[in-house]
Amino acid sequence: MSRCFRLRFFRSRAFSSGNAASFLQYGALFGSVFFMAQFLQTGLGYGPLGAGIRLVPWTATLFFVAPVAGALVNRLGERPLIVGGLLLQSAGMFWIAWLAAPDLSYSALILPLIVTGCGTSMVFPATQNAVLGSVRPEEIGKASGVFSTGRELGGVFGVAIAVAVFSAAGGYESASSFNDGFRAAIGVVGLLALLGAGAGTLLQVRQPDRELVSV
Repeated sequence: MSRCFRLRFFRSRAFSSGNAASFLQYGALFGSVFFMAQFLQTGLGYGPLGAGIRLVPWTATLFFVAPVAGALVNRLGERPLIVGGLLLQSAGMFWIAWLAAPDLSYSALILPLIVTGCGTSMVFPATQNAVLGSVRPEEIGKASGVFSTGRELGGVFGVAIAVAVFSAAGGYESASSFNDGFRAAIGVVGLLALLGAGAGTLLQVRQPDRELVSV
């Protein structure tokens, strides 16, 4: 009975589209995080701490962009933020794939990392609002469980796809071989984000009638 009740949620276009966009966004996010740290170490020669510090332009955007997006989602609706954010995330990933080279200067990565981070941070509150705003207040707990599970599955899916593509295109034998695999893997995760933007376009243009609910 409970399982059927949760499946009923997917009849809602907002619920289904929001979950699909979130699934693909997390696939792109986890897949890119998995390989970006390796690229900075194996491809560019930085140590673990140095690689982590150099990812800050990407991750720090969450603290600045997500609160603004959360405030705007109830004015603009979810679709512009989801579609726009995932397009930015995709563009940043494709940009990095295009730039990637064993002798790449880190400074060339800063702007695409910021673009990717801003896009990702825009999507977080919008997908959450789309999914949880599509059910009755007493159903939010069940909807949140489905949403959270989809995010985790999306992350696993993204890493699996990225690793498979990396293995087919390159390897760890040399910096050049790693770069070949990395470019292919990041290109694929960029495609996942682009597909997520497509899922976001299925959302109706509407003004949410409920405040953002935290999970």
